[in-house]
Amino acid sequence: MHKLTVVTPVYNGEKFLEETIESVLNQTFKDFKYIILNDNSTDSSLSIIEKYQAKDDRIIVVNKEQNVGPANLRNEGIAMAETDFVALIDADDIAMPTRFEKQIKVMEANDKLGLCGTWFTIFGDKKEKVIRHSVTHDELKVQMLNNCGIGNPTVMLRKSLLGDLKFENQFVPAEDYGMFCEFINKAEFYNIPESLLRYRWHPNNISQTKEENLRKSEVIIKKRQLENLGITADNTNFQFYINAVSLKRKLSVEETKETINAAKILKVNNLKLQYCNQQLLENHIDRTILRTIRNVKNYDFNYIKYLKNESGYYSKIKFLDKVMLFFKAIL
Repeated sequence: MHKLTVVTPVYNGEKFLEETIESVLNQTFKDFKYIILNDNSTDSSLSIIEKYQAKDDRIIVVNKEQNVGPANLRNEGIAMAETDFVALIDADDIAMPTRFEKQIKVMEANDKLGLCGTWFTIFGDKKEKVIRHSVTHDELKVQMLNNCGIGNPTVMLRKSLLGDLKFENQFVPAEDYGMFCEFINKAEFYNIPESLLRYRWHPNNISQTKEENLRKSEVIIKKRQLENLGITADNTNFQFYINAVSLKRKLSVEETKETINAAKILKVNNLKLQYCNQQLLENHIDRTILRTIRNVKNYDFNYIKYLKNESGYYSKIKFLDKVMLFFKAIL
């Protein structure tokens, strides 16, 4: 019985697929099965997968006769896994040689840990840089209110704690964000603070081709999360609560006031509900609000008066920003 199952969905991945497969097979940790799911590719992806399968019996091939999408393929791969530990990697990314070894070590040290991600390096059509997401569970829970703090192809998860949670195809390309926001309420999360994956950025990235659905999905996902902070989905001011945790530039003065009111309510609600670490949540909200104040659409002296007397944020505004606010009000 192996200790780990690795899952890769593939659709027309011939250009980079060999690099991905090689990076998995050449891991320092060897005790795994590798499920590669071909989503009815029209290029040579299947023949590439079968070539490697002939050389390495750890590889299991699933060949779909109809295209079902990456979210459904990941769900199928996880369901097939006979191991508790499941690692994800996409068909155009490269795992560093010690990735699985280091993640297994972290997972085995804490049986409450449901997911272990890592930092990762973007390369390709974008300038190379390391993405350093939050590390601890408490930090990640707050970050998730704003954006996805987990790199999907860096994930190793514990299937027994995942339960019946699945990636939702309707949220593609934000299906990982949606699932992780649910999973983090059931189990502990952790990011290894080291880049253990190279994330390839290129014109065909799914996240670049489905931007409209990304924006819509993120709003739905954030609404779900804010319900944990006592804000019901039918609340007519829901957007202001989202603004309080996710920066929205160029708000009007009235919208900024509503956002600040929403921020105050979120702090009070969390104090009662204990959904997030209170101090981390307040720090995040305060940073968001101060940036919102700086980026307001229109400035006048009534706005400055409100900030001084009613907002509760004037003392937190940096001196130079106060000077800027004053001169913009004049102009």
